[in-house]
Amino acid sequence: MALINESHPEEFILLGFADRPWLELPLFVILLITYPMALMGNIAIILVCRLDPHLHSPMYFFLTNLSFLDMCYTTSIVPQMLFNLGSSKKTISYMGCAVQLYFFHIMGGTECLLLALMSFDRYVAICRPLHYTLIMNQHICILLVATVWLTGMAYAISEASVTLQLPLCGLNKLDHLVCEIPVLIKTACGEKGVNELTLSVVCIFMLAVPLCLILASYACIGRAVFKIKSSEGRKKAFGTCSSHLIVVFLFYGPAISMYLQPPSSISRDQPKFMALFYGVVTPTLNPFIYTLRNKDVKGALGNLVQSIFSSKS
Repeated sequence: MALINESHPEEFILLGFADRPWLELPLFVILLITYPMALMGNIAIILVCRLDPHLHSPMYFFLTNLSFLDMCYTTSIVPQMLFNLGSSKKTISYMGCAVQLYFFHIMGGTECLLLALMSFDRYVAICRPLHYTLIMNQHICILLVATVWLTGMAYAISEASVTLQLPLCGLNKLDHLVCEIPVLIKTACGEKGVNELTLSVVCIFMLAVPLCLILASYACIGRAVFKIKSSEGRKKAFGTCSSHLIVVFLFYGPAISMYLQPPSSISRDQPKFMALFYGVVTPTLNPFIYTLRNKDVKGALGNLVQSIFSSKS
C-alpha cells in the first residue's frame, strides 16, 4: 500500500499560473463569460438543427454531433478551472484527475475524426452530387458517427490508462490547469520513452492522418468549385466549406503543436495556453462561425427566436 501511495498520490496540485497570480482573476472572469456562451451557442445549434426540417441533412447531423461534443469538451475542464482559479485550494483528487483525463481525451480524439468526417461529407456533396443521397444516407451517417465516437473512446481509454500506470514517485504537482496526458508523462519518473513514442505514433493516426484527409478533400473540393459556372453556386460552396476550414485550423493547429512533439520538449506554459485554446476558445467560437457564415442556420435560428417570442406574447 505504501508503494501505491508513493506512485499515485491521493490528489494533485494544479499549479496553473501560480508564478503569475495577477493572471488568475482576468482568466476567471473570461472563463465565467465564455463558458455559458459556449453552452448556449452549442445548445442553440443543436435545437435549430433538430427542430427545423430544412436542416435535417447529413451536414447538419454532423454539426449537431460537433456541438454536443464541444459542450462535453469544455465542460470536462472549465468547471474545475473555475473552482481552482476562484479558490486558494488548487487541487484535484487522483480519481477526479483520471476521470478528467478520460473525458477530455475522448472528446479531443472524437473531434479530430469528426472534423475529418465532416470534410468527407462536403467532398461527396460537391464532387459527387449525383451519388450524395446514396452514399450519405441516414444509415451510413449514423454508422460513421458511431464509428468516430467509438474510435475516440478507444484511443482515450487506452492512452489514458497506460499513462495512469506511470509511476509518479510521490510527485503530486502538475504544472498545468487540467490533467492532460503529455503533462502527466512529463511529470512521471523513471523510463517513459516508450510512452512518449506510443503517444506520438497514436497521435499521428488521430491528428496527422485526419488532417491530411481533410486537406486532400478540400483540394478536390477546390478544383470542383472552380468548375462551377454559376458565381452564386461558387459563393455558396465556398461559404459552406470556409466555416468548416476555419474550425479545422482553430482546433488542429494547437492540438498538433501539443501532441506531435515529445512531452519532454514541451515548454512550461505551452500546455496551459493550448488547453485553453482547444478546450475553451474553439468550442465557444464554433457556434458563431457556423451561424455567422451559414445562411440556412441564421435563417433557422431567426425563425426559432421569432417563434419563442411570439408564443410568449
